[in-house]
Amino acid sequence: MDVFDCIRSRPAVRKFRPEPIPSAVIKKILQAGQQAHSQRNRQPWRFIVIQDREMLKQVGALASSGPYIADAPMAIALVIEGAKNPYIDATRAAECLMLTAWGEGVGSCWVGGLDRSRIKELLDIPAEAELVTVMPFGYPTDDEKNQKKVRKRLEKIAFRERYGQPYE
Repeated sequence: MDVFDCIRSRPAVRKFRPEPIPSAVIKKILQAGQQAHSQRNRQPWRFIVIQDREMLKQVGALASSGPYIADAPMAIALVIEGAKNPYIDATRAAECLMLTAWGEGVGSCWVGGLDRSRIKELLDIPAEAELVTVMPFGYPTDDEKNQKKVRKRLEKIAFRERYGQPYE
């Protein structure tokens, strides 16, 4: 899939079909995260692949805005070690993970509402590391796959030279 088409068509997927994601696809997703840019090339991200059904249920129960993690065939906990602003490098890596997954037909979404301390304990994440998100991954249901994105018109968000000056 062309990169722009992937970006344009990728929905936030919260309902998944039950079939597992093949190992080769998981590896490709992880390799995409590995290729993300980071401040000073420190590559501070760590990816914890979660496929155990019971572990997915436990993590889902600790995700107030993402209980659907429990129903996904896989999730990736995105952890950052030693970054001054962990969210910059984490979001760079997360987009690489999610876009590559979508290019393979695998849906995902960002989950923000997490009981981070309890999930860190559950996944044996060191205290000094930052758990940024846990993203579910799986093949979307037909309803999820066919979501229509609603976006503001470009004229409302893009300007030329100065804020408010139309970009034409």
